[in-house]
Amino acid sequence: MAAQRLGKRVLSKLQSPSRARGPGGSPGGLQKRHARVTVKYDRRELQRRLDVEKWIDGRLEELYRGREADMPDEVNIDELLELESEDERSRKIQGLLKSCTSPTEDFTQELLVKLRGLHKQPGLCQPSPSHDGSLSPLQDRARTARP
Repeated sequence: MAAQRLGKRVLSKLQSPSRARGPGGSPGGLQKRHARVTVKYDRRELQRRLDVEKWIDGRLEELYRGREADMPDEVNIDELLELESEDERSRKIQGLLKSCTSPTEDFTQELLVKLRGLHKQPGLCQPSPSHDGSLSPLQDRARTARP
């Protein structure tokens, strides 16, 4: 009698709708992916920083059109955020753009406005071991962090 009950239990498990779909309850035997992900950095903040970086790159290309060799290697957002005042930031930006023959006042003012809402992110200024130089460390992290 116990053998009959065991047989019914095994048979009912084999015929259940979730078993017919495969492991994890998904069709074709594919397991369902868990949605829980651990995030070290705030995604919105990373996206804002990435947008500012892209904006900087685009504006520098406009300012240095035809003179790309004179363009600064980088405008480090974290270095600018470490400075105490907007006057210091403005001087730093102007120092980076000293080789530019185009007017840079508008760029400087717009960048200062964009920096107001950002916060320094420790660890973002160091390139990752897989960093090949084609992307900024922030762009590299954002690219690899996407699911």
